[in-house]
Amino acid sequence: MKRTFVALTLTLTLGAAATAFAHHGWSEYDADKPLTLTGTIATSGYTQPHGYVELKTADKTWHVVLAPPSRMESRGLAKEALAAGGQATVYGYPHRSKGEELRAERITIKDKTVELR
Repeated sequence: MKRTFVALTLTLTLGAAATAFAHHGWSEYDADKPLTLTGTIATSGYTQPHGYVELKTADKTWHVVLAPPSRMESRGLAKEALAAGGQATVYGYPHRSKGEELRAERITIKDKTVELR
């Protein structure tokens, strides 16, 4: 019984630590330098903890961090809207040390703008 309790406690602790480690803090993004990017969606993921698009612009491909899938869904941004080949405009903040990463505050696909934060 005691071994089971110790094993369960250890498993839960490690699981919580892994989740916390996997999630990044928003302070890594520079809110003083907002960017608006327009381009073609190369790939996308409707995944936890945050969705993403790889957005191909005129000068490079950006990794754009979106909201969690549940938030995107509740605000009307279905997975299908992020299909490869589609055009998107994102407004957000660049990562302080990763020159190709942006945290999106909003995304516009076709004529629909979705607030992500």
